[in-house]
Amino acid sequence: MHFVLSDTYESLRDMILSIPSTFSTSGVVIHDARNQIRVIRLPDGRLLNVKRFRRPSFINQLVYTFIRPSKAQRAYENGLRLQQLDIPTPPVVGYIENKTPLLQESYLITIHERLRHRFYELRYYPAQDYQDVIRQFAQLMARMHSLNILHLDLSPGNILFDRQADGQVIFSIVDINRIRYGKPISRKEACRNFCRLWGHMDVMEILSREYAAARGWDEQETRNLIIKYWEQFWHIRSQADIDALFDPALGRELLTNPLNDLD
Repeated sequence: MHFVLSDTYESLRDMILSIPSTFSTSGVVIHDARNQIRVIRLPDGRLLNVKRFRRPSFINQLVYTFIRPSKAQRAYENGLRLQQLDIPTPPVVGYIENKTPLLQESYLITIHERLRHRFYELRYYPAQDYQDVIRQFAQLMARMHSLNILHLDLSPGNILFDRQADGQVIFSIVDINRIRYGKPISRKEACRNFCRLWGHMDVMEILSREYAAARGWDEQETRNLIIKYWEQFWHIRSQADIDALFDPALGRELLTNPLNDLD
């Protein structure tokens, strides 16, 4: 077993080392699909997020053992780098790789962010109720792009947020094992980066105006590019397509949060 632990959390060493053997019976499951995420409470009351990446295919076992860093390693190192650049993301604690000798499972451990909202909500409620969130998110993305940081999986579930009493919005960007650094981001790449987001057209209108202003770009050109790539991703051809994709009557099941029981 290979593991790396941040010096800040050295006191958690024994607990972290026990994760592979205790993961399946620990904490509360908050995500269970290709990968599983559990939230574990520490004796001092802090919460840890532990993400277990599924066992890779045999070919990828070879790749992640001998050629490329594992997803857990990349997410850990990306987390450190984003923190250094003051980009909001959960503080990373460490990662574990179970190799026998090829990579079997890997685990990413972070401090749990107590943010109650995700961008999924923009599917179900009027954009006017979220103008502050959309605008401040656009400003955050403008800063990331200007630093040549490109999140390659910028989907609604990977954007967490909460509003503060002073009107500021706290964000946390998650699922960060696929981040590109250093390479200049073209205008087309930057505008395409928003294509996975969802909500009615007015969400994208607000976002594109604020993003263009933050970058000092032409508003109409930026708007046209952002919406072009968004429509292509969602296969939108008409208002009827938007209504079908983002109909509030589909339900609000994605807004439920099992962490309510952890407070």
